[in-house]
Amino acid sequence: MGGKTITRADLCEAVYQKVGLSRTESAELVEAVLSEMSECLLEGEVVKLSSFGSFVVRSKGERIGRNPKTGEEVPISPRRVMVFKPSNVLKKKINDSLS
Repeated sequence: MGGKTITRADLCEAVYQKVGLSRTESAELVEAVLSEMSECLLEGEVVKLSSFGSFVVRSKGERIGRNPKTGEEVPISPRRVMVFKPSNVLKKKINDSLS
């Protein structure tokens, strides 16, 4: 694959170049958006971005897992996980890029 990782700095630079805000304002905007998304997810809300996808926090119950090295059964404690579900529009764009 060899794809590039997009960082906050990359997002800030993209906003700077495409929107025309100063670099400082672009960074503040990106931070504000990410902060709002984080807060909503912490409160258990679904974050939907049209034509992109949805971020959802799900609760997983306690279960028994197995150590693959020793085969020993170990309890896995309950936890919350974040899941991303891409929109059909994004899925189509990704699959069309293969053609």
